[in-house]
Amino acid sequence: MAFVRNLDKGAILKGYRSGLEDKVADELRAVGHSFEYEQLKVEYLKPARKAKYTPDFKLANGIIVETKGRFLTEDRQKHLLVKAQHPELDIRFVFSSSRTRISKQSKTTYGMWCETHGFQYADKSIPKAWLHEPPKGIQ
Repeated sequence: MAFVRNLDKGAILKGYRSGLEDKVADELRAVGHSFEYEQLKVEYLKPARKAKYTPDFKLANGIIVETKGRFLTEDRQKHLLVKAQHPELDIRFVFSSSRTRISKQSKTTYGMWCETHGFQYADKSIPKAWLHEPPKGIQ
């Protein structure tokens, strides 16, 4: 089950992300202490961590098939990393709908993302042609 944040709408209307941030800002103002809110940007590198990818399906011919209803940012990032580090793998996607946009703000669909990054994809089920392709890559 996904974690749902209890948002303080009053704080959000004042430009803060939480009620606690709003409260602390009020306290700083009350004692006359000057401050800046979220003005400083600190760059840092996230340390590399070893991760494992478990494909949904590996066909007899070596094709890896991922089924996706939702194709989240984390999933897209993971698949780009896996593709870059394991170019020998033939990873393909089956979407509930490849016409779904990757976010409300984006015009890019799941299918467009796949085309941009060199992944084959299909809607709803594995195409029969994929099942009959000759073996390649890792078996």
